[in-house]
Amino acid sequence: MAKVIVQELIDRFGLELIEGGEGVNRLVTTSDISRPGLEMAGFFTYYPAERIQLLGKTELTFFHSLPPRERQDRMEKLCALETPCIIVSRSLEVPEELIEAAQTAGVPVLKTRLKTTHLSSLLTNYLEGRLAPMTSVHGVLVDVYGVGVLLTGSSGVGKSETALELVKRGHRLVADDSVEIRQTGENEVVGSAPDLIQHLLEIRGLGIIDVMTLFGAGAVRSYKKITIVMHLELWDSKKMYDRLGLEEETIRIVDCDIPQLTIPVRPGRNLAVIVEVAAMNFRLKRMGVNAAQQFSDKLNEALKIKD
Repeated sequence: MAKVIVQELIDRFGLELIEGGEGVNRLVTTSDISRPGLEMAGFFTYYPAERIQLLGKTELTFFHSLPPRERQDRMEKLCALETPCIIVSRSLEVPEELIEAAQTAGVPVLKTRLKTTHLSSLLTNYLEGRLAPMTSVHGVLVDVYGVGVLLTGSSGVGKSETALELVKRGHRLVADDSVEIRQTGENEVVGSAPDLIQHLLEIRGLGIIDVMTLFGAGAVRSYKKITIVMHLELWDSKKMYDRLGLEEETIRIVDCDIPQLTIPVRPGRNLAVIVEVAAMNFRLKRMGVNAAQQFSDKLNEALKIKD
């Protein structure tokens, strides 16, 4: 899992540091955001201290209605050891009690002009992407007709060469050799390339090429949702391959089951065209058009008539 520190959020969202500069390297471990309304009222029994604490107009208006001693007590309890940071929205004035408590505990206090709900949504979306469960897969990820196709298989089977041909045909490369995959939703995984090899493609005998430099910015993209996995393997004459397309195989990536096709490789087969057709056929199936199933249904009807 990737690590996110408070300084990253300051740079990303243009937050103003008010107090607690020594704590900007604190880790943010969850994408959940807390608006401590009950805590302002004194209920700290279930205080989620590990979350980013977001103070808006509602919380601070109630806070200013409290007696001075209670205000100091609330802020001291709010600045827990595990609290990554406290953010004040709407450019509201930061209470002196909060500044003093944060100074003692070393908790960063930040300020922004953004509205509370809008900031909460931005932070949640960003942190969910950065803190999502992640794995790394040996393969090539390409965007073919809007379908994220992950090519897998043993070294030398032709994954990179197939990706190069697809790029020449107008499709886009996402990652070659190593694909970093993050689960961004319940049934959604997104792949990207490590920064070191972004936009690069390795072709045996040719070496490393920069796809964006050779083919232009339209030939690459930074990330893509993985929709289908195509496993390339050397043709085995003793193995029975699916000839109708009725069998639906899946592979588990992180916590998602992704459809997988096994494509046998041998001289004379145009893998780039096969990948293109597989992507288009996959889109058709999602729109309710399944050629293999229609053929099977017609065949069954024909057999019934003969009987």
